[in-house]
Amino acid sequence: MRKLHLSALAVAGLLAGSLTSNAQAADFGGDCCADLEERVAELEATTARKGNRKVSLTISGWVNQQVTWWDDGGEQNVYVHDIGNTLGSHVRFSGQANITPGWSAGYVLQLEALSADGLTLDQFNNNGSNPGSVSALQSYWFIKSETLGKLSVGKLSQASDNAAMLVDGSGSLVSANWVAFDANGFFVRNAATGLLTNVTWGQAGGCTWGDCNGVPLNAVRYDTPSFGGFSASASWGEDDFWDVAARYAGEFAGFRIAAAGAYSESDDFDVQGSNGIDTTKYIQAGLYIQHIGTGLFGLANWGSFDSDEVAFDDSTTWYFKGGLRQRFSSLGHTVFYGEYLMNNDGANTGSDLSVWGLGAVQEIDAAAMSVWVKYRHASVDNLIDGGAPIAAEDFQWVGIGALINF
Repeated sequence: MRKLHLSALAVAGLLAGSLTSNAQAADFGGDCCADLEERVAELEATTARKGNRKVSLTISGWVNQQVTWWDDGGEQNVYVHDIGNTLGSHVRFSGQANITPGWSAGYVLQLEALSADGLTLDQFNNNGSNPGSVSALQSYWFIKSETLGKLSVGKLSQASDNAAMLVDGSGSLVSANWVAFDANGFFVRNAATGLLTNVTWGQAGGCTWGDCNGVPLNAVRYDTPSFGGFSASASWGEDDFWDVAARYAGEFAGFRIAAAGAYSESDDFDVQGSNGIDTTKYIQAGLYIQHIGTGLFGLANWGSFDSDEVAFDDSTTWYFKGGLRQRFSSLGHTVFYGEYLMNNDGANTGSDLSVWGLGAVQEIDAAAMSVWVKYRHASVDNLIDGGAPIAAEDFQWVGIGALINF
């Protein structure tokens, strides 16, 4: 139907052009049909749905939104928002062309559109920073060899970007992970005075909990081919950032297994805003195991952040999630899960953060869609505000949301 429609448009265009010349309108020689087919081919080759004659074009992405009720111990409210930067609604343009057998070149342009960024919401701002913004999350080209691997250059997801988190194959990755997507910007409330502190829940755990390296950078990245389920990658970015990562995905003895480990280092990361150069190091690892027959699964993430900044303690994060992924109806798989996170020595020296939660996800295969409901509860001990230790109110929230792929 699309080709017929394009053909009709081409014919209409040619007929409109021919009306300007009676001589052309009367020319029904042998070249007319060949010219028409060439014009139709040109229109099809330049349409945004396909690409040109040499380079393909694929448009994909997702849209997600969540309704969140939150309670900071002194105030309650309900917000409607995106999941947060890097997981928010986006459209992705990608494609490639074959150079020679076994060699190809391609590109990725990913635009993220945030109506209300979940990472930057707080008690005073229900839209977050830059509401309605559209930005280039990724923009890079690549050259790929089936035997030698893939080289990518541009703004891209570096080798260690969320390496530990992305092993999660349960279907609940977007709704439940070790990043403070729903609570990061909210301020902790002082239990004694009832007033808000200057510390956010993201800072209470350090690195926005488990996200010490989770934003695309301008970099050069290399990925090896996969050998028996194993692969490795490395990248270098401005200013003096580099990392390496290794991954495995496969099945063994009735279990589905995915694992990743990564190390990253930067010599131009100013932790405390003193305009000095600090060396930071981050090690992360993730393991996901699912029993194929029953659908029982478990996930473990670990991350350790180290900084040369004297006033900044090293931070360690553990995250565990377990549950059941099973098909109970024709709609698609249902996922039930429980989760627990603990972070030691966040942005406040000696602070201890803990988060636990429960949730359910329903996949709707016919619509390439997932809907979820979740509850989370966060608490922090040994928090420092204004140079003095305080007792902090707990923070809890309920989220109901959905994601639809296209």
